[in-house]
Amino acid sequence: MSKGTAVIIGAGSGLSASLARQLHTRGHSIVLGARSTDKLAALAAETSARTVALDGSDPADVDALFASIEGRLDVAIYNPSARSRGPVAELDPEQVRRAVEITAFGSFLTGRAAANVMQAQAEQDGKRGTILFTGASAGVKGFANSAPFAMGKFAQRGLAQSMSRELHPKGVHVAWVNIDGGISNTARAERTDDGTDRMLDPDAIATAYMQLIDQHRSAWSNEITLRPWVETF
Repeated sequence: MSKGTAVIIGAGSGLSASLARQLHTRGHSIVLGARSTDKLAALAAETSARTVALDGSDPADVDALFASIEGRLDVAIYNPSARSRGPVAELDPEQVRRAVEITAFGSFLTGRAAANVMQAQAEQDGKRGTILFTGASAGVKGFANSAPFAMGKFAQRGLAQSMSRELHPKGVHVAWVNIDGGISNTARAERTDDGTDRMLDPDAIATAYMQLIDQHRSAWSNEITLRPWVETF
């Protein structure tokens, strides 16, 4: 059965590339959004994706991307986040503002735009869509010298919880994924049994996203946590 469009905002190498490949394999038309699309040429060719240059924290850019989608919107994934490290007393206010805009406000813009499209679709034909936010353990506990990242991820998690309660009864699945650990940049095919799986495998993370997309509405998750087997928590 043919599938609709899957949008990935904050596309690049690593997790977003794994997501694009798996969604393409499943039959979705792929749209990749990023500040610079030059780096996406190889991935776009591999996945037959359309690339869009945008700022995920700019309302006009995000609205234009979703308005350009032809046919059904099945999946929307928001990946971007930003950090500004250092003691809280020494942080630059404008850098903090920008970090929160990218992580939290950008999540809202994608969630808002995707929800508008998916609600209209659900009312028309009863078919649902899925909105996923890539979170982090910083959305559960704030770490020292990382206040802006915690601010953004806590806000993103709260957004996802609120959207889940509002949109699940309307047929739109929303979930926040806590990526609790570092993501490996080594392709699985190149690995040996030398402990490289002590980091999160981007292909394995992407598989978990596919499982969220496939969940029956009688058993939807609104949050999941993914961490490597050696991670303390």
